[in-house]
Amino acid sequence: MMRVMLLLLLACLAACRTHAPLPTVASVDIPRYMGTWYEIAHLPNRFQADCVADTQAHYQQENERVQVVNRCRMKEGTFKEARGIAHVVADSGNAKLRVSFFRPFYGDYWILALGPDYQWVLVGEPSREYAWVLSRRPQMEAATLDEVLAQAAKLGFDAGAFTRTYQGNAAR
Repeated sequence: MMRVMLLLLLACLAACRTHAPLPTVASVDIPRYMGTWYEIAHLPNRFQADCVADTQAHYQQENERVQVVNRCRMKEGTFKEARGIAHVVADSGNAKLRVSFFRPFYGDYWILALGPDYQWVLVGEPSREYAWVLSRRPQMEAATLDEVLAQAAKLGFDAGAFTRTYQGNAAR
């Protein structure tokens, strides 16, 4: 009996995934971060399952919150759009936001790595289930993407699970 309980305990411990704390960048200049970002790669997720291309996000600051518009092209060629709001988390150097597309439910949006010229960003959240590589341009050099994915791997994300996003007709 004791052996069975020990095996069950070990199985439970193996099933429980714990992650080290997820560091963010030290600070983000919110006005500089605003504007359009093109998705270059992402970890597959259920709310983007019907998106096939041209995924982008547009951020606009309005007083203490950020208006968020996510957009993608679906298989039949039409565009899907989701509108939400984001709030900066206090004492995070503006690197952590709480985003909602279905109030009152909010999710984490953490800026994990940011190009020095604000031309690319790695965004994720503490469980490491969701992550995105975004760029100011619809295309990103392969070497830069490899560098960003290497940073994601160092942070505990499965870099090999990221899928590329086709940007063929991404004009807003």
